[in-house]
Amino acid sequence: MNDYKALKTFLMAAEKRNFAQVARELDMTPAAVTRAIAALEVDLGVQLFVRTTRQVSLTTDGAVFAAQIQPSLEALESARRDVRNAHKADQGRLRISAPTWLGKTVLPSILSGFRELYPKMSFEISLSDGLVNIVDDDYDLAIRISSQPSDKFTIWRKIRAVPRILVAAPGTRFTEMDHPSELTPDDCLAYSGESRRETWHLSDGGSSTTITAGRAFSANSGEVLADMAADGAGVAMLPGFHIAERVRSGRLVHVLQGWSPPELWLTLYYPPYQALPPRIATFSKFFEEQLPAHMIMLD
Repeated sequence: MNDYKALKTFLMAAEKRNFAQVARELDMTPAAVTRAIAALEVDLGVQLFVRTTRQVSLTTDGAVFAAQIQPSLEALESARRDVRNAHKADQGRLRISAPTWLGKTVLPSILSGFRELYPKMSFEISLSDGLVNIVDDDYDLAIRISSQPSDKFTIWRKIRAVPRILVAAPGTRFTEMDHPSELTPDDCLAYSGESRRETWHLSDGGSSTTITAGRAFSANSGEVLADMAADGAGVAMLPGFHIAERVRSGRLVHVLQGWSPPELWLTLYYPPYQALPPRIATFSKFFEEQLPAHMIMLD
């Protein structure tokens, strides 16, 4: 008998005080329970139970041993359960990292719909706009809007293209521009995960140009950049969905419409599994199917 089963048998005997009942619940014979306890006593060199014809009771050494091993055995049982559940498509826990905007506006509805189908699933959600180390930070899945990752070991899957546009407040001089050369680095509000400058690559389909953005202002939040642009502070380059409502309400307008930056992609990132665990694969498929109905895009 392995140590785990022997200790589990001991703890159940300590609780039930009846070897026959332990045998029934663990699908063992009473003799096998007796042998397991006796072997454990020999291994420890102490008597764990006082036996009578009607019941058994813990000795002082047995009580101390039971109190000390119970938390560890419960933790081990929890770990065993989590590992087993990891290979089931309809239960287990998922740790997900998601962008702040998507996590606040899109993800809650998708998670609610998923849990209606799979009520035994549980989630831990962390919102962050920067890239995460999915292995070191122990995530099962990360959702990101970005270019291709530099980490060659991470599994990533493109879900949909995310176009970006240049926007500014109506009535500002930026709405009258015809060419990106009319922008200065101080005019360009940069998005940076580390709040640093950003390089904008713009193309009109025939020619291209590069602008350094963020000399005057940069932030790691698209919401902040959108509000700064709407207040007339400059031009922001943001995904269409991020500023869709502000454009529809007239707080922002699309400027330099003939010039476009490279598309980003909404992607799913995974640790380097040989094959995705069923619970992760199931959620990923559901997320991809539900995303169009929940994500407001600016066409």
